Amino acid sequence: MTSRFSSTPRRRTVVKAVAATAAAAPVALAHAVPATAADLAPAFLHGVASGDPLPDGVLLWTRVTPGPDALPGSGRGADTPVRWEVAEDKDFTRVVARGDVTARAAGDHTVKADVRGLRPATVYHFRFSAGGAVSPAGRTRTAPAADAAAPGIRFGVVSCANWEAGFFSAYRHLAARADLDAVLHLGDYIYEYAAGGYPSGGGVRAHEPRHEIVTLADYRTRHATYKTDPDLQALHAAHPVIAIWDDHEIANDAWAGGAENHTPGTEGDWAARAAAARQAYFEWMPVRASTEGTVYRRLRFGRLADLHLLDLRTFRSQQTSIGDGDADDPERTITGRAQLDWLKAGLAGSDTAWRLVGTSVMISPVAFGSLPAHLLGPLVELLGLPKEGLAVNVDQWDGYTDDRRELLAHLTAHAVRNTVFLTGDIHMAWANDVPVQAATYPLSRSAATEFVVTSVTSDNLDDVLNVAPGTVSLVAQAAVRAANRHVKWVDMDGHGYGVLDVTSERTQMDYYTVSDKTRRDATAAWTRSYRTLSGTQKVERVNQPVR
Repeated sequence: MTSRFSSTPRRRTVVKAVAATAAAAPVALAHAVPATAADLAPAFLHGVASGDPLPDGVLLWTRVTPGPDALPGSGRGADTPVRWEVAEDKDFTRVVARGDVTARAAGDHTVKADVRGLRPATVYHFRFSAGGAVSPAGRTRTAPAADAAAPGIRFGVVSCANWEAGFFSAYRHLAARADLDAVLHLGDYIYEYAAGGYPSGGGVRAHEPRHEIVTLADYRTRHATYKTDPDLQALHAAHPVIAIWDDHEIANDAWAGGAENHTPGTEGDWAARAAAARQAYFEWMPVRASTEGTVYRRLRFGRLADLHLLDLRTFRSQQTSIGDGDADDPERTITGRAQLDWLKAGLAGSDTAWRLVGTSVMISPVAFGSLPAHLLGPLVELLGLPKEGLAVNVDQWDGYTDDRRELLAHLTAHAVRNTVFLTGDIHMAWANDVPVQAATYPLSRSAATEFVVTSVTSDNLDDVLNVAPGTVSLVAQAAVRAANRHVKWVDMDGHGYGVLDVTSERTQMDYYTVSDKTRRDATAAWTRSYRTLSGTQKVERVNQPVR
């Protein structure tokens, strides 16, 4: 690609490949946004959040605006004392924990409180105060005790929320549910592009700052912009969020030493940019930093499930070019040695009924067939793709096959059962078996299963081609399934979210789509459900969602 903004970014490789082959929340938010900046003294303009629930605690987050000059990314504003409170009731008559932190300009006036000493599997309410201002109240929930026989857990699952591409109604519908233990965000929480950069020509609203974000101030401002969205604020106020990053929190197609959307000559040093992006992320997200400031970590939900969360950007080798034949090179990695060893040990050593793995990119192999002649020509011209289609999606695990082979061989050799990968990134919904040998499947065994959720707003097939949903995609979906017998379902047009329900007998993903991402009042409807029964390592369709 000669210009980053001359066409859809290469980041959307799967969407383009498919085109070529197919042609009212439980927590009421008190939004008291001042009419003018002069009214700030201080204020909580970016909501409240909680995350990374433990059996005895949870991480609380907010951002204080101490005065009219202390805008996000400005570096201005006085250090401000902040008090937090956790209560058993929404009226805060039974406060069980409180403490004090300081919102400092050096941290963009964001604060976190890692609260401990709480009871397992319990709903709590929390809030902050500074000066005479009191934040909106939030609701959170601790995890079950590590040795508890939890009857079930339920997660909302989301990814890929581009501010410009649509409104965050998917978040609103998840916030309205009172039955979730947490929401799992699988990456691309923000996008780094300039206004109008992606999707090309812009969408329903413009990014701030208007230019592509590169500096620490830029990333802080972009995070702050997203957290002014009322549906995003509602989501964070209603449920603890468990988040990992993908590439757009930094730059498109990021890897350890650079990114497709980074030009050293004009955009500075990559290491400095990546460090700024990560600093802003940890400031603005309710996430505990893990080893060396990465996001890979593990959370436990009783004896029912371990949740292994991956960082597939910090340590990976540069993406290979399509056709280079380097995808199988054992020297190339998507996880890095330390993280892969950590994951293998955690999966083999887990004593829970289920092993859930949060991964930002798809682990299932996907090959793309050819297109009927009457569709191939115009789509190739539109997207600039080779007529034979793409055999490898190099930004996914398909571009790093040695790591995948080692991981799946480990699951097989150690008889690790009930491993379910939870995935975002590619703006489509999938339900897959994860075969040890895709070419001979189903004669070869399935080592795990994978549920991929579609995007909250980011463009997918019908958006890229500017066609009606359910038209070109029907041909594409049939072609993908014909070439990949382990793919049991794929939806290339919908936007929305998933709800994952886990019991000792099965893990089930219910897929929901929103009616129109360009409308703030979009409705949501159930689309499909798939489950994995314990011990099977295979997905099967279910005719109704979990009630």
